[in-house]
Amino acid sequence: MEFKEFKLEIFIPESHLPVLRSALQSVHAGTLGNYDSCLAYSRVIGSWRPLHGSHPYLGTEAEVSEEEEIKVEANILAGNLEKTLNAIYEVHPYEEPLVNVIPLLNRKKAQK
Repeated sequence: MEFKEFKLEIFIPESHLPVLRSALQSVHAGTLGNYDSCLAYSRVIGSWRPLHGSHPYLGTEAEVSEEEEIKVEANILAGNLEKTLNAIYEVHPYEEPLVNVIPLLNRKKAQK
């Protein structure tokens, strides 16, 4: 089965939401019909431990860190996946950004 649409989950500090939103707009991610900037975000607590050789945005090597961040969700067309991921990685402050790409079944507007 070939998927034509994906949902992205992007974990990022809340301070970076405006620059992420602009980056998504620039590649037409989160566009639904005649609307753009269609995304949802929620506050979460992220946890990680930087290993030897890492250069963390936050945290200290070998110590578990927990910080508030946000999970941003947006839908994109399959043809925009690569340029959308590139746009996200250009503005994301983390050394290893967590971006989940989830395939979606085609959705169609219900017929009346």
